[in-house]
Amino acid sequence: MKPAALDYLRANSVGEVFDALAEQGSDARVLAGGQSLMAMLNMRLAKPKLLIDIMRLKELDRIEDNADRVTIGAGVRQATLLAWPALREKLPLVALALPWVGHVQTRSRGTVCGSLAHADPSAEIPLLLVALGGEVHLRSAKRRRRLGGKNFLVGMMATARAEDELIEAISLPSQGVGRCAFREVARRHGDFAIVACAALATAGGVRLAVGGVADVPMVRDWPRLDGSALDDALNEFAWELRARDDMHATARYRRDLVRAIGRDLVREVLQ
Repeated sequence: MKPAALDYLRANSVGEVFDALAEQGSDARVLAGGQSLMAMLNMRLAKPKLLIDIMRLKELDRIEDNADRVTIGAGVRQATLLAWPALREKLPLVALALPWVGHVQTRSRGTVCGSLAHADPSAEIPLLLVALGGEVHLRSAKRRRRLGGKNFLVGMMATARAEDELIEAISLPSQGVGRCAFREVARRHGDFAIVACAALATAGGVRLAVGGVADVPMVRDWPRLDGSALDDALNEFAWELRARDDMHATARYRRDLVRAIGRDLVREVLQ
């Protein structure tokens, strides 16, 4: 299939993007990497009247390393972030997970913020946002605001972005030398995860985040746990995710993966 008829705007400034979003509202879609949006347009799952291309805006194509946070602009491609020299030092969990995002070809075009805008519950980047306690920077012609991952991701492929807002950037806390681990199970490498888990050591114990099961990535913070206490916590978490059967896996299989992968990752980061 081919997209329905639409108008195309190659934005020359961020202000032009805000004006177009304010005028068109829900009839406009922002094009960054396009790895998810173009497929939706071709299948006519999305039928905007206006497509706003932001990929030539240099002010959105930036990675800023501040003292305690890393800010990633809306134009930063996944491959660019993966190749950033300071990634392993500043964001080791992101360095572990990014190679599992799609394939080399899709990472060369897809953007970090574009994955968040799509908000697939099986995608790795929304999981990282929640696991690290990051923030999404939203901006319109009238205001700026920031939302944490739990408030931004509101459902399956649904976010709290208003119709006139652009995801301008995201910011992630620098991890420093804290221990972390990532693992996922998918039918093939590069496919969306059946279950993905991220764990990191915290001041009080450990944090485990799980994607691919609930409608949004979910996170739990626990004190140092081991043995039956850890098994009980993982079992309770697995049931709270309300897994469902689908064409890729059964709910029981997903719960078993949460228990098994979660146990391995928690033990790894607490060594």
